[in-house]
Amino acid sequence: MLSVAAAGCLLAVFPALAHHSFAAEYDANRPVTLNGVVKKFDWVNPHSWIIIDVQEANGIATWECETGAPSILRRRGWKPSTLKPGDEVTVSGYGAKDGSHTMNARVVKTADGRQILAGSAGPGAPPGEGAPPDKPEAK
Repeated sequence: MLSVAAAGCLLAVFPALAHHSFAAEYDANRPVTLNGVVKKFDWVNPHSWIIIDVQEANGIATWECETGAPSILRRRGWKPSTLKPGDEVTVSGYGAKDGSHTMNARVVKTADGRQILAGSAGPGAPPGEGAPPDKPEAK
């Protein structure tokens, strides 16, 4: 009976280990802005991903841009069809600490000029859903 309880506790911990904080993977001192073409848009939990091809000096590099969860993106105006393969975008955010072609997206600008918040938890991101509004200044 004790071993069943211990196994249950271990299984409950695994999803928590899979989730990460911004500071664990991304560098707030490494801002990145990429112009590229959408290869794929994964509308998945716990974070959605925009995969883009970026022209670099030595060829095309594929970048993975992490966004917020679908529920957060939807509240910010996104739909699963917001980005399609072939769409040109500019993605701004913060690069991965390990130097890989991975970033935490903060803002996505589409070819028609729309700027959409990407649900980033990084520095300067808007408060999360349910956060208290700023208090008005005293007059």
